[in-house]
Formats: sequence, structure tokens, C-alpha cells
Amino acid sequence: MESTPARRHSLSTMLRRSTARHGKATAIACGEVEWSYAEFDNVVDRLSAGLALRGVEQGDRVAICARNSHAFMAVRFAVARLAAILVPVNFMLKAEEVRYVLEHSGARVLFLDATTIDVGLEAAAGCVEAIYGLPGEKCPAPDAERAPNWEALLIEAPRRSEIADQADIAQIIYTSGTESRPKGAALSHGAILWQYQSCIVDCEWTSETVALHTMPLFHCAQLDAMIGPALSVGAKNIITAHPSAENIIGLLDRYKISSFFAPPTIWIALLRSPLIEQRDFSHLTKGYYGASIMPVEVIRELRRRLPKLRLWNLYGQTEIAPVATILFPEEHAQRLGSAGRATLHVETRVVDENMCDAAVGEVGEIVHRSPQLMTTYWNDPQRTAEAFAGGWFHSGDLAVADTDGYLTIVDRKKDMIKTGGENVSSREVEEAIYRCPEVREVAVVGLPDPKWVEAVTAFVVRRDGSSCDEETIINHCSTHLAVFKVPRRVIFLQTLPKNASGKILKRDLRLLAYTPSLEDTSLSRSAEFNSAINSNDPDYDNRHR
Repeated sequence: MESTPARRHSLSTMLRRSTARHGKATAIACGEVEWSYAEFDNVVDRLSAGLALRGVEQGDRVAICARNSHAFMAVRFAVARLAAILVPVNFMLKAEEVRYVLEHSGARVLFLDATTIDVGLEAAAGCVEAIYGLPGEKCPAPDAERAPNWEALLIEAPRRSEIADQADIAQIIYTSGTESRPKGAALSHGAILWQYQSCIVDCEWTSETVALHTMPLFHCAQLDAMIGPALSVGAKNIITAHPSAENIIGLLDRYKISSFFAPPTIWIALLRSPLIEQRDFSHLTKGYYGASIMPVEVIRELRRRLPKLRLWNLYGQTEIAPVATILFPEEHAQRLGSAGRATLHVETRVVDENMCDAAVGEVGEIVHRSPQLMTTYWNDPQRTAEAFAGGWFHSGDLAVADTDGYLTIVDRKKDMIKTGGENVSSREVEEAIYRCPEVREVAVVGLPDPKWVEAVTAFVVRRDGSSCDEETIINHCSTHLAVFKVPRRVIFLQTLPKNASGKILKRDLRLLAYTPSLEDTSLSRSAEFNSAINSNDPDYDNRHR
């Protein structure tokens, strides 16, 4: 049944309702800019009017490639107010990669900031109709000669009637490409708003929340699991484009932040900063993590050093807007490492290759049914059909479920290592290595091996002052893991490659392992390892078997 104006429900109407309830309260603070809900809604009205005057219509794609800012959020809701479609673009992409997203989505308009202007202009040449510049947290918008300032779009006009509704596509977010080009997950207003409800209830968002948003807003985790639900209930939102430990700790203290989300890599960086011991964080009571698996030892350390912090584990993916399951704070004590159970509006199963429920403790693929799910992969009916085969959405993640339905993520399908006929979870090996006190970070992958098909390989970042070597890591693992799970290769790095959302890029590690002539500042390998990998020394594996 087609909706009537009286039943309209969209991201735009959500903001209007929040403004009606919390108009004088602070909606967004970023750098020196602070907007109440009423001021924010007015900026959105003026920006949408300016875009409409320049020809942006319902269904048009509007791309944004910029770092976090108040202006980013204004664009987000102005596009929704026009029933146009937002296309957030990863600001770390190269020009060729940005161009693919622009062309594939058919974007008509592109917003850039001073940090993305060069790449954006190169990518957009002859591709989009209009480009505008946004101010950043601590820097002005790009030169108006290169990209007209966004403030030129802010015009006074009569309030527009709401035209977007639940079934309309609100955004296309491009998922990370591995073996092929990225896929554009097209999510409707309804899917995103159902997800907001799940997060509001299960993550305890309220109007009293003061939330810090540091991870990139182009990513659905910060955009739709954090700031979206927070705006929905009238919370105060602090935005920064600088997710360094020092900046985060300063903002946590300055604004007395009560709610903070970050991937494990950021939580680890906070724990390693000497500033963590110099501030009072008793006001920080709600912490969320996701994007990748949090090592159990890190959770234990967080609980010791920040005893008032309650932790939620959020698991999901872009295609489900993005939260699918949650492990609640009170569940962490008995279920460390679990991804929890399905959130409010999600139904989840673990299935075998025949779509039958996997037995308790048996590894299977996670599948979902939910109104939060994407509508389609943009312009890709084949991959859409594959993803929804059997009437459920296939996540591509492997897990086991216990008798109470709690999930433990084993791995992505592509990250399961098959070595010598045995399956090895990279996560299990990582957890074991994190128990070594000399290790700061670790990632484990399988690398091609002439004897074992794949060799379990650990990339390790030492803690400051540590001089642990390959033998130390292998001996440590040998006391905790079955012999076939022990890494046969250990590569030491100063840092692990990560994307802008803090997720470790394992595909980059696979390439890095075979990069010749790397200096010790980037990569160090034992002489034995270099010899073994270059000569296929069979005794290398036997010595560590």
C-alpha cells in the first residue's frame, strides 16, 4: 500500500521530531561550531533548499568525500530532506577508486573538504555535475575557485513538504573490495530507522547521553549505529576528525563524555597512552566496540582500568545498517569474546551449506532476516540474488552458537586458514598471541605454502621496549595451541595497516609479506624466515610443527 503524507517516516522527519522535542538542547558540537537541534534543523532546511534550487531532485545521488564535521551531518540530512540518496565515500581512497564509486552510483553532486579536494577533483573530472567545498573541524572550506563554498547553498526558503518515505533509498555505502570491485549496499530510510530503534533500546541511548564521535562518518558504524540513534533521542553529540589517543582523551575530559564507540585498535591505543592515568573518566559509563573482534585480554584490561565503563559488543555489517547482534555489559563476565545474540529487530541463524541449522558448537555461516537489511546491491542484481539465497541474507561470517543462542564469531569465510588439511581460525591464534605480555597488536592470516597449502602467519607489533623475536612468539603459542595452529611464520611490524574505521586490512598484510627489500622501519623478518620463504626449506616447518 502506498504511503500517504500523514504516514511519512524518514530520516528527515526523524530530525524534525527530535527538534520539536529537544529544540534548545545541543545537537552537534564540532570545533568552535555548536548547533542546537533547532539551529541544526534550520541549517538542513536551508541547505536542502539550496540544493533543490540547483536541480537536485528525488532519487539523485549526492556523494560526500570528507572527514568528520558539522557540515558533513548537515549534508547527510539535507539530502534526506530532498529524498535524494547520499553516497558517503571513503576519504582514504585514491582518485581512481573514488571515480569508480562516483560513476557506479551515478552521483550528480560531490562534496569535498580541504583534505580531499585534490583527489576529489581528479576523480570527478567529467563525472559529476557540481562540486562544493565543506569546512572541516579546524580548517576552512577549499578555495571557492576550486569548489564553491557550501554556505553559498544556504538559502532562506519556505519549509519544504516531506517527500521521502520508508521504502525510498536513503544511502548507498560501498563495502570494502577484496577479490573484486566494492559493492554498493543500498539502504532505505525504513531499514536505517528500524536499526536506530534496535540501537536506542539495546544500547541505552537517551537524551541525557553525551556522545563522542571520532570514527569516520562515511562508515555506517559511526553514522548509523552511533550518531543517528543519538540524534533520534535528543542526545548531545561531539564530532571530531582526529581520532588520535591524545585528542580523544582530551575531548572525553573536556565534554565529560558518557558514551564512546571505537574499534579495538582505538581502545588499545587509549590504554597505551600515558594520559589515560592522568584524567578522571568516571563519567564515561558506556563504551561500544565493533568493526573487528576485541581481544579478550584487552577487555579484561579495560575493565580493570576503567571500572565504571560498561561495554557493549556490536557485531554486524553495512548491509544490515549495520548492527545485527549485541553482547550486553552484564553478559561480558561469563561470555568474553562472544558477539551476543540478535538485536531487537533482527533474526539470526548459524547454518550449514544446505541452509540447515548448524549443531550447537558446530561452525556455520551467519544468516539474517530483518527489516534493517539493505534493499539491493546497487546495479548488481546477481550479487543481490546470491546474498539473499534461501530467503535469508548471507553474512559471509562464520560462527558457532551455544545452547542459549549466543554467537562466537570464528572468522570471515575468507580468513579461515586451511593448513595441512586442518581448519584454523585466525581469531583463535590472535587471542593466544595477545596473551603474550610483549605483544601490542597482532593479526593472523594464511599465506600460500608449497607443503601445507596455507601457512599460519602472525604479524606482530611489539609493545614499547620489547625485543621479543619469532622464537618467543612460537614458543608462547606452543603452550596454548594445538601444534597445527602454531604460526610457522612471524613477521614484526611497527604498525598494522588499517582502514579509516580502524579495521585491520588483512589483504594488505598478505601483499606486504611478499614485498621485497623492506627496511626494518616498516618490516622485520628473522633471517631464518627469509631463508625458508625464499628456498621453500622443508625443515622450517618441521622445526615448528
